Amino acid sequence: MKKIILVCLSTCFFLITNAQEKPKKLSLNEAIKFAIENSYNTKASKNDIKSAEEKVWETTSTGLPQISAAVDYQNFLKQPVSLLPAAAFDNTSAVVETVEDYFGLTASSTPSVPEGFLPLTFGTKQNINASVTLRQLLFDGSYLVGLQASRTFLKISKQANEKTELQTREAVINAYGNVLVTENSIAILEKNIKVLKKNLNDAKKIYENGFNEEEDIEQLEITLGNLKNQLNSVLRMKVIAYQMLNLSLGTPIETKIILTDSLDSLAESNINLGLVSETFNYSNHIDFRIAENDRESKRLLMRLEQSKALPSLSAFVNYGAQANSDTFSFLKSDQNWYNSSLLGVSLNIPIFSSFGRASKTKQAKIALETADFRLEETKQRLNLLARKAKSEYQLSIENYNTAKKNVGLAERIEKKQRIKFFEGISSSFDLLQAQNQLYSQQQNYIQSMLNVIAKKATLENALNLPIKK
Repeated sequence: MKKIILVCLSTCFFLITNAQEKPKKLSLNEAIKFAIENSYNTKASKNDIKSAEEKVWETTSTGLPQISAAVDYQNFLKQPVSLLPAAAFDNTSAVVETVEDYFGLTASSTPSVPEGFLPLTFGTKQNINASVTLRQLLFDGSYLVGLQASRTFLKISKQANEKTELQTREAVINAYGNVLVTENSIAILEKNIKVLKKNLNDAKKIYENGFNEEEDIEQLEITLGNLKNQLNSVLRMKVIAYQMLNLSLGTPIETKIILTDSLDSLAESNINLGLVSETFNYSNHIDFRIAENDRESKRLLMRLEQSKALPSLSAFVNYGAQANSDTFSFLKSDQNWYNSSLLGVSLNIPIFSSFGRASKTKQAKIALETADFRLEETKQRLNLLARKAKSEYQLSIENYNTAKKNVGLAERIEKKQRIKFFEGISSSFDLLQAQNQLYSQQQNYIQSMLNVIAKKATLENALNLPIKK
C-alpha cells in the first residue's frame, strides 16, 4: 500500500513539475519580434485593419444589388364596413335585397346606417402577400466619395499599425534595458557590499588592536547600511521591471523570462555613429504619411458634402403573389395565388435646403485648411525631432565613453584610498569620499549604457527606420 501511495505521489509531482511553464529565453531582437506579434497594442491595431477592410466592403456593397423579401399575413377579426351611396345604383331596393341575401343580412340584423347609403364589406377575412424586391443604385455622388473615403480609412489603419509596431519596438527596448540595469545594479551592489563587509571586519580587528578610532568603524557601518538599503530597493525594482517587460511583450506579468543579452554587449552593438549622418526624408516618415491621409480624409469629406447637392438615381424590380380566403387555406394546393410584378426608377433631386448644405460644405473646407496647417506643422516637427534625436544619441555615446573611463578611474582611486586607510595614512572621511565617488560612477556607467540603447531606439523611430523582421 505504501508503495502505491509513493508511486502516486511521485506521478503527481512529475505532472505538476512538467505542467509548470518553462522560462522564456529571449534576446532583444527576439523580444521585439515576439512583441510585434503578441503585444496588446499590435493585436488591437491588427484588428483595426480587419475592421477597416470590412468597412470598405460595407461601403462597396451599398452600390451593389440589394435583394429583400417580405411576407404579410392579415386576419380580420372583424372586417371593416364601407358605406356606398345608394343613389349610385338604379334600383336601390333591388340592390339592398341582393346585398342582404349575399351577406345573410335581415332587416333586423342590418346595422343602422345613414339614409341613402348601403353598408358593404369587401374582400376576404384572411389575406397573405409575399414579395421579392431587387434594388440597384444607378448613381449617387456620395456613394462614390464614400467608397474613396473607406479606402483611405483602411490606409490610415494600416499606417497606424505600422506606427504601433515602431512604438512597440521602442517600448520593448526600454523595458528590456531597464531589466538589465536592475540586474547589473544588483550585481554591483552585492559586490560592493561584500568588499565593504571585509573592510569592516578588518577595521574592527585593527580597532581592537588600538590602531584606529571607533568613528572609522561607525562610518563603514553607515556606508554598509546605505548599500543594503539600495540593494533592497533595486530588488523590488527588479520585480516591477520584469513585469513591465512582460506587459510590453503581451504576456502575463508573472511570466518567467531569461534575458540572453547583456547590457555591455547591447551598448557596444548599439553604437553606430553612421546614424547621425543619416539623411532624413520627412515624406517617408509614418507620422507625415498619416498626416497626409488625414488631409485626404478631410478633402473627401468636403467632396461628400458637395456631392449631396447632386441627384441620385436608383431602380427596383418587384415580384409578388397574393392569396385571399375566409379560412386559413393558404397551404393547400388548390389555393389561388394572384401574381404581380413592378419595375420602377426613382430620381431624387435636392433643390433647396435653406443653405444647410452650403454651410456644411464651408465647414468641410475649413477642416481641410486646418489639415493643411497640421501637415506643415508635422513636417517641421519631424525635422526638429530628427535633429534632436541625433544630438541626444551622439551625446549618449560620448557620455558612455566618459562613464566607462571614469568608472575605471574611480575603482583605482577607491582601491588606493582603501590601502591608505588600512595603512593609517588617510582618514575614514577620505575613504568615504572615494567609495561614494565609485558608487556614483558605477551607476552613471550603467545608466550611460541604457541611454545609448534607448537613444538609438528613439533615433530609429525619428528617422522612421524599418523594423528588421
